[in-house]
Amino acid sequence: MQSGFELVVTGGTRPVGRDAVEWARQCEALGAGVLLPTSMDGDGTQAGYDLEFTRSISDAVGVPVVASGGAGKLEDFSEAVVRGKAAILLAASVFHFRILSIRQVKEYLRLQGIEVLP
Repeated sequence: MQSGFELVVTGGTRPVGRDAVEWARQCEALGAGVLLPTSMDGDGTQAGYDLEFTRSISDAVGVPVVASGGAGKLEDFSEAVVRGKAAILLAASVFHFRILSIRQVKEYLRLQGIEVLP
């Protein structure tokens, strides 16, 4: 894969031999208004978003990109915006397991100077 990221399907279990960044470009060309690429290597790990993956997609398209897969601490959220160029942040396990609250994340991001919707 030219970008180094291969598209996988079926919950990340089946590689399809396509470049994920090129696929993102095609999705945008077909009319997608937002892209939600998930790093299956990071999903559920709470080890941080795959910033290189997210940024590769963000740099390749003109639509908002969602950071998904791996948030575990407050800094992960700001890094996804600053370094990963994500426009939207998705997280699940940190909220399900009450490691962080949505309020905590929003307050932290505001303190970092990142715009947050109410």
